[in-house]
Amino acid sequence: MFKPLSLSVGLRYTAAKRRNHFISFISLTSMIGLMLGVAVLIIVLSVMNGFDHELKHRILGMVPHAVIQGQSTVDDWERIDKIATEDRSVIAAAPFIQGQGMVTGAGNVHGVMINGILPEQEKTVSIIEDNMVEGKLDDLQSGEFGIIIGRMLAANLRVKLGDKVTLVLPEASITPAGVLPRLKRFTVKGIFSVGAELDGSYTLIHMDDAAKLMRTNGKAQGVRLLVDDLFKAPAVAERVARSLGGRFYVSDWTRTHGNLFQAIRMEKTMIGLLLMFIVAVAAFNIVSTLVMVVTDKTGDIAILRTMGATPGRIMRIFMIQGAVIGIFGVLIGTTLGVLGAEYISAIISWLEGVLGHKFLSADVYFISYLPSQLQWEDVFIISGAGMAMSLLATLYPAWRASRVDPAEALRYE
Repeated sequence: MFKPLSLSVGLRYTAAKRRNHFISFISLTSMIGLMLGVAVLIIVLSVMNGFDHELKHRILGMVPHAVIQGQSTVDDWERIDKIATEDRSVIAAAPFIQGQGMVTGAGNVHGVMINGILPEQEKTVSIIEDNMVEGKLDDLQSGEFGIIIGRMLAANLRVKLGDKVTLVLPEASITPAGVLPRLKRFTVKGIFSVGAELDGSYTLIHMDDAAKLMRTNGKAQGVRLLVDDLFKAPAVAERVARSLGGRFYVSDWTRTHGNLFQAIRMEKTMIGLLLMFIVAVAAFNIVSTLVMVVTDKTGDIAILRTMGATPGRIMRIFMIQGAVIGIFGVLIGTTLGVLGAEYISAIISWLEGVLGHKFLSADVYFISYLPSQLQWEDVFIISGAGMAMSLLATLYPAWRASRVDPAEALRYE
């Protein structure tokens, strides 16, 4: 009863069954298009956020955030460790010896990255302990020549906990029998799984065993750092190296995995912009809907004008009608998008089980499943942009309605 005229008429026009069913169809498709555009945009950006999150917390949880190395080896890694951890941005530090080689087992051969570590300190800089499937990091004992491998590598080699594998280094040893490759038998002490490509190429052995195998005279090759902010890793490594004095080489994750991270960020931006255009197209379909409504309702507009309705009030009637279409489309699309983002990983896993096909193979992609991380900031931006474009799309048809001349419209009535 006390509802404003513009709101009352606008809602009546929206809910009424029009004589022209084609207009109703266009209005419905505009709402559905807006709904699907918003939902898909939220789901896709959530998946891109998931990939970004997995890269930072899984891949970069295994590889060093930053590394400080000497020219060949470091004599006093304990001093480097102590000075590095005194830096306000360094959470923890741990020594390492790293090299490349091949591991053989059950007649199979695979190239691997060999990492010599001290188990107690490795726990502070890596997520490996939290992702052990069998065994534990402390099972690596000095002199026992134990090795921890990834689940994919174990499957490829067809070995299990307690089996023997042979580690072969790409360096030759001169013996009375001739020049032979350097190799050593290891016992599988543990199997880890982080759901990434590292499961097929990353191995861990005790640093003392690595020093004997790689002949570093018991010295570490460097110290890896865990920093509180990934994006500050290059600056932190440089600052720590300067505080050490002497000549040290620094490296960080941006040199090893930075391209992948930047690619994901760029893809998220570009896909977001492209999908936003889809939302814009759906929103501006409201223009055609309202133009046809204005043409259909010219007589009604003229009658309202003769009864004293101002051009501004006429304009608000059609802005409300278009806004209702946009708001309902955006709200339904946002709801579907949020639900889709929350359950997309489970849906894809279910489809993989039903179809018997792996959509994301760790042999090709850096993770073996579809991650999703819903960020409410993205949801608010997408919903707000959708509603803003819907309101902008109502301006021209509403202005055109306000310019209807009553005398001209009623001449042939």
